[in-house]
Amino acid sequence: MKTFEELGVKVPEILLPKNVPLEKWSVVACDQYTQNQQYWDSAKKVAGKEPSTLNIIYPEIYLNAPDKKERIAQIHSTMKDYLNNGVFAEPENCFVYVERTTAYGRTRKGLVVAIDLETYEWKPFSKALIRATEATIVERIPPRKEIRNGAAIESPHIMLLVDDPECKLVETIGKKVCSKKPVYSGNLMASSGSIKGWKVSSADELEIVQDALNQLAQKNTMQDGSIFLFAVGDGNHSLATAKAVWEEEKLKPQPNQNVRYALVEIVNIYDSGLTFEPIHRVLFNVAGCEAVKFVCKELNGNLLELANGEVLAQKVADSKNSFGFTYTVQGEQKFVLVETKVQGLAVAKFQPVLDKLLEKCKQNGTEAQIDFIHGTQDTLDLGSKGVGILLPPIAKDSFFGTISNGGPLPRKSFSMGEADEKRFYLECRKLYW
Repeated sequence: MKTFEELGVKVPEILLPKNVPLEKWSVVACDQYTQNQQYWDSAKKVAGKEPSTLNIIYPEIYLNAPDKKERIAQIHSTMKDYLNNGVFAEPENCFVYVERTTAYGRTRKGLVVAIDLETYEWKPFSKALIRATEATIVERIPPRKEIRNGAAIESPHIMLLVDDPECKLVETIGKKVCSKKPVYSGNLMASSGSIKGWKVSSADELEIVQDALNQLAQKNTMQDGSIFLFAVGDGNHSLATAKAVWEEEKLKPQPNQNVRYALVEIVNIYDSGLTFEPIHRVLFNVAGCEAVKFVCKELNGNLLELANGEVLAQKVADSKNSFGFTYTVQGEQKFVLVETKVQGLAVAKFQPVLDKLLEKCKQNGTEAQIDFIHGTQDTLDLGSKGVGILLPPIAKDSFFGTISNGGPLPRKSFSMGEADEKRFYLECRKLYW
């Protein structure tokens, strides 16, 4: 049986707040609501003067703020204050089993662990234990390094997916520990649901986790001997940043070994509380009929004109490899289904075709643009201004296979739930300390 270390996992020293309401302490992932100043102003009011993870993270809405350096300095200072002034209970070496109930009534289960950054790689066609699911934009890493470098503590919004249709890992340990008293329980701010967490620390509990990981590793061992154990679902750029910081740290004469690890939450891709939503597209300065013809030719598709947007949306939702186009011609909105026979996750084949179309437009002197849209109705409505394109649902059963065979998916391929269903910061771990 492989050890935790051989599986890229470590039992972390977990820090939890004491005597602080979760509604004030826990805040949503920093990469959400990046155009909504009101949300972050409201979060600040909710937290008030109480200790809060809001004060130790950098919401990305402020990434280009003129006082960026001062903000980072204040974050680092607050982290030290929290460690020195009794904000946290005594640290415990444990995993944490989590049950998160969202505002939509869905309950998602997870397991908070530390992962070894030596076993993670974001570059395409990696054979690492832990791999990226979407293309990593290298330019997004340096500004995030400024925040992590020198940070006394970290708190995770990273979610790793595990391909576990038999529910051996997260769900099994959950059944074991749920009879105990939770180490935290409460509501989340902004009416974002509630959360509970249980400590996983006894010898028999850790053995259950280790045994499940070994079974999953064996199942996901490739012919070349490589193991694809985890895929990054959310927080890919944060994890890539942690990796970059460690790559520099390990070159020092006496590297800080805390920096070698990162806190994450593992979630089963088959968890019924985990929704995978396609991210739709809209093209501007492109003729709808030309876009449809181009995609049809590239993907060897068939055209089917439909009566309205409702029918189009349903056809796409019922398919794994059909795309819905809506655009306006001489004041009349058209609804066209493009049926294809592409295998695996459709977006992996589709986005490169759109990129090729945009490049063709550019060569012809047209500044065509693409935007990424959450929500079916919003995409259909945009058919009056551009070319709205509906993508089919993300098939969980082909997710890992597509990444293993074809590398990371194109940018903006999927979303794991709504913005307020993303991970909230809660558990912490010492980093530069």
